[in-house]
Amino acid sequence: MSKTLVLAEKPSVGRELARVLGARKSGNGYSEGDKYIVTWALGHLVTLADPEAYGDEYKKWSFDTLPMLPDKMKLVVIKETAKQYKIVKELLLSPTVSDVIIATDAGREGELVARWILEKAGCKKPLRRLWISSQTDKAIREGFAHLRDGKEYIPLCNAAKARAEADWLVGLNVTRALTCRHNAQLSAGRVQTPTLAIIVERENEIQHFVPKDYFNLHARFTGFRALYRNRDGVSAIQDRVAAEKLAQSVNGRDFSVTDVKTTERRTPVPMLYDLTELQRDANKLFKMSPKETLSVMQRLYEVHKALTYPRTDSRYITEDIVPTLYDRVRASAVGMLADTAKDIMRNRRSIHKLCVNASKVSDHHAIIPTEEMPDMLKFSNEEKRIYILVVSRFFACFYLDFVYKQVKAELTCGENTFYVTGKEIVDYGWKKLGITDSDEEEEKDETESEEKLPSLKKGDKLRCIGTEIKALKTAPPSRYTEASLLSAMENPQKFIKDRRMKEFIGGGLGTPATRADIIEKLYNSFVIEKKDNVIYPTSKGIQLIGIVPPELKEPLLTAKWEMQLEKIAKNQAQKDEFLTEIRSYAKELVSTVRNADVTYKHENMTRTPC
Repeated sequence: MSKTLVLAEKPSVGRELARVLGARKSGNGYSEGDKYIVTWALGHLVTLADPEAYGDEYKKWSFDTLPMLPDKMKLVVIKETAKQYKIVKELLLSPTVSDVIIATDAGREGELVARWILEKAGCKKPLRRLWISSQTDKAIREGFAHLRDGKEYIPLCNAAKARAEADWLVGLNVTRALTCRHNAQLSAGRVQTPTLAIIVERENEIQHFVPKDYFNLHARFTGFRALYRNRDGVSAIQDRVAAEKLAQSVNGRDFSVTDVKTTERRTPVPMLYDLTELQRDANKLFKMSPKETLSVMQRLYEVHKALTYPRTDSRYITEDIVPTLYDRVRASAVGMLADTAKDIMRNRRSIHKLCVNASKVSDHHAIIPTEEMPDMLKFSNEEKRIYILVVSRFFACFYLDFVYKQVKAELTCGENTFYVTGKEIVDYGWKKLGITDSDEEEEKDETESEEKLPSLKKGDKLRCIGTEIKALKTAPPSRYTEASLLSAMENPQKFIKDRRMKEFIGGGLGTPATRADIIEKLYNSFVIEKKDNVIYPTSKGIQLIGIVPPELKEPLLTAKWEMQLEKIAKNQAQKDEFLTEIRSYAKELVSTVRNADVTYKHENMTRTPC
């Protein structure tokens, strides 16, 4: 009797699928049942061949063999996992297997893992695709009940192959060119180099920054104080003498209230988490690296089945998820989260309409809890933190806006005008849960007082009971933390020199799924280092940015690539056309490195002879 082979990405996922499908007989590297055989990769089992596979001349690193532009890219089996590949290949080609279900991660890289294995093994059997966003038994059963035709995912597979081949063509050619030219182990790539350039540029700004002194003047009244601003709305006074003179001219004098504006303001719920936003908050709150957050998320998704698919770039859910929301709230009613869950259920709260938007969900919706109640006693400390962070954000979306009255008052004494802003809370809404929204925190008005102001009306006279001069210095820009670097990678528009090109930038540097690895790669190649949660470029990193071809430093290149890859994935552009462009680009880069008039100074060189 013929059987269906299910190919998962990791053993842990494979065993879960096998359990749900009733494939209980354990084999070497697979599980078998009456209808299904479930096997698994160990991440990538197959990869693009190194240059040496294209001829002995590439064994020696030399400019004579550059650029390397093979007509057809070769695939090789990864040595460390060759044993598992052999098992998977035998199963794929076995006469008892009639068709194959791809059950690797539902995303660009997951598609590549499976397709390269199938291609290398020469498997031509009918393909179907399992596409699910959580690993609960219910999601797996529903996924198998609604399998999709493998042909639907050919464009996604083409985008994945185009990304891998382009990175090989650009990365390996430039790395060899730089290494040969400067006789030092130097590596470059289309995402890592612009990311490093952002860090180095910030370091240059800090090193060349000259602080300037300035002063702020506050006038004190009963119950509040107000800040001086000049006619252009600037509060900085350039020298102390002018500030003191101004302070004397208003101290003890009567002020007129010349304007009072009361506005009702609303802060809507913070959006649900996508991977980048979650990595940012985990870094700010717990000093966790993006790589660490992703691996904790993977465990919460695969092992504990507590949260949905982590590698998502969406902060929204689709309409079909809405009927399942109460089950998810019920499942998350654990530990310190229980009271909020009960409140949502008891008051029949519904999710904020802002959170439901199908047009903003491509492959996967936002990260939310699953319908399965987790055993939090089995969670590590980090898993607990990330789980509570995600569920708290999810719960917040069931509450109303945070509403407050903002009162802005203008007070005048002669020619001089002072300002104060007060706040009166009308409804705490989602803020009563005590969660922070990192998007909102960044904007703060220096005239703002968190207190309620005394009642002020236009025309009121108030006596100034004292003044305060605050001496301040202009501050250099801050060095990046991993949280702020993720933001810069996600929105690199401001690093693009050419104004006309800003609008072309698509999804930023890398994807949510790859950004953590890129940052890790920069640490591992010793071009950046971390001290006290702050990132510094090393001398090697600073020099590398000085010698790489200029266009490789601009975020624009990789942003254009991501836009092209997105189009290939949607079948709106062709893989071969994209790769033709990349080949000629790789050629240009090699000649730029060859002809550049720059030198690299080795770290370990001394001025004294040995």
